[in-house]
Amino acid sequence: MEIRRLSTVSGAAEARGLAVIIDVFRAFTTAAHVIANGASRIVPVGTVGEAFELRQLHPDWVLMGERGGIKVEGFDYGNSPYEVSRVDFKGRTVVQTTGAGTQGVVNALGADELLLGSFVMAGAIVEHIRKDQPGIVSLVAMGNFGVEPNEEDESCAEYIEDCLRGSSPDFEAMRRRIRVAPSGAKFFDPSKPQFREEDFHLALELDRFDFFLRVVKGDPLTVVRVHP
Repeated sequence: MEIRRLSTVSGAAEARGLAVIIDVFRAFTTAAHVIANGASRIVPVGTVGEAFELRQLHPDWVLMGERGGIKVEGFDYGNSPYEVSRVDFKGRTVVQTTGAGTQGVVNALGADELLLGSFVMAGAIVEHIRKDQPGIVSLVAMGNFGVEPNEEDESCAEYIEDCLRGSSPDFEAMRRRIRVAPSGAKFFDPSKPQFREEDFHLALELDRFDFFLRVVKGDPLTVVRVHP
C-alpha cells in the first residue's frame, strides 16, 4: 500500500486510489453529526449557486454550509457541528458546501474511492482501509480555505497514516498543537463568535462514530454512511 500525503485543493486534484478528503474544522465533523442524527444522505457541492439550484428542484432538501466561516445567507444551517448535533435530520437530504472540505471532494474525482475525513471517524476509516488494502491511499488535508495547510487537517492525515503503518500516534500531543495553532485558537477568541468553543471540542472527539462517510459518484454526488 502506497500512502501519499497531499494538501489543499491542488492536492485533491492529484488524489488517486482511495482518497480521504480531510476537513476537521469543521465540514466533515459537521457532516458526521448530520448523518449520525438520521440524514439519509449529504449532497456535497462546490458553489452556493449549485446549492440553491438543488433547493429549487427539491424544496424539502436542507441547505448547510459556510463561506468565511459564516453561515451562507438563506441556508438552514452553517458549518457548526454543535449546532447540528441537536437537530433531528431523520430521512432528510442535506446539501453541503464549504470553503475547503467540499471543494476537495469536487476536485478529487480522479480517485477511485472517496471518503470524508475527520478525527471523529478516524478509526472507522483506518479499519476500512486495512480491510480494503488499496494499492494507493491519498490523504488530502484541505487546510484553510483549501489553499493553505493547517495544523488540524495535517495532524489528522498524520494520525491516519501512522495507524495504517502500525504505529501508535500521540493524539493528545496533536490536540495540544492544534489548540495553540491559529486555526484552533480562533475557537476561543470572543471576537470571532462564528467559531464556537463547543465546535473545537466536538471536532477533537477521537473515534466518536463507528462509521465512515463515502462519496458515491453520480449527478449529484452523494455521501452515505458505511460501517467498516
